[in-house]
Amino acid sequence: MKSKHNTPEKYYTIAALHEAMGLPKPLHPLISVIDNEEIPPERINFNSAFLFDFYKISFKKTLKGIIGYGQSNFDFDEGGLVFTAPNQLITLVSDDMSIYGKSIFIHADFLRNYPLGTTIKSYGFFSYEASEALHLSDKERTKILVILSDIEEELNGAIDDFSQDVMISYVEVLLNYSKRFYKRQFITRKPANHNLLMKLEQYLDAYFDNEDSLSKGLPSVEMLANELHLSPRYLSDMLRSLTGQNAQQHIHEKVIEKAKQYLTSTQLSISEIAYQLGYEYSQSFSKLFKKKTNQTPVEYKQSLN
Repeated sequence: MKSKHNTPEKYYTIAALHEAMGLPKPLHPLISVIDNEEIPPERINFNSAFLFDFYKISFKKTLKGIIGYGQSNFDFDEGGLVFTAPNQLITLVSDDMSIYGKSIFIHADFLRNYPLGTTIKSYGFFSYEASEALHLSDKERTKILVILSDIEEELNGAIDDFSQDVMISYVEVLLNYSKRFYKRQFITRKPANHNLLMKLEQYLDAYFDNEDSLSKGLPSVEMLANELHLSPRYLSDMLRSLTGQNAQQHIHEKVIEKAKQYLTSTQLSISEIAYQLGYEYSQSFSKLFKKKTNQTPVEYKQSLN
């Protein structure tokens, strides 16, 4: 797996990746389960970057080496799962990063003509950063490894008309358990996540109070995520678990709050308020205000009298 850090090596097939890792050919061209410890050490090149044309789910016995971005406290020390979508950059950046564990590679073509081919995109953790990995308890780890072993056993058996159906069922179970465990992780990290929520509110308050919106426009989810050192999808999922609202909805709530302040305490016109909040067109602001309050900005201001 040789690659220069600034020039990602792209692998279009699972077979090509196996060859690069010094492993035997995959038992199936579109799905493979490997033991990371079987990769010859000389094939592992740190400070490298890769792109895969398929999904990758890796269980790592330790997450040392990929942590240090975003969350700083962890629930368990039993290892965890890292999810990668096709064409998502993968980097090896530390000599002490643990590669020990198991990985499953799934090409999108394997899922084609199955409902999972479409619904897999709804599993937001494929958009998380590696540092936002799913930390597993001992019990959770056992369950995940059993599922991976079941897929591996199916691959090693005789391929028949039901093989693909069975393996896709296992993959779906794996994803649904991961979704459940991530929900648990958001709950067990509530104190830390509440601190992030407070930082988000402080950032939005300062953004509008300092009139950054005049020069930068409306704050975006990406802007908030960068400020909090999280991926946009993880930020939205974390906020939804805490408040029932995603990051975009939090931005809209802050916009309405600030708009009401302007409508209550200034003589600014609707267009001027929209501009003050970062809107290029006042119609977009009025539409959001109406949606959130069931009143137009003019109707709201009139109701104050």
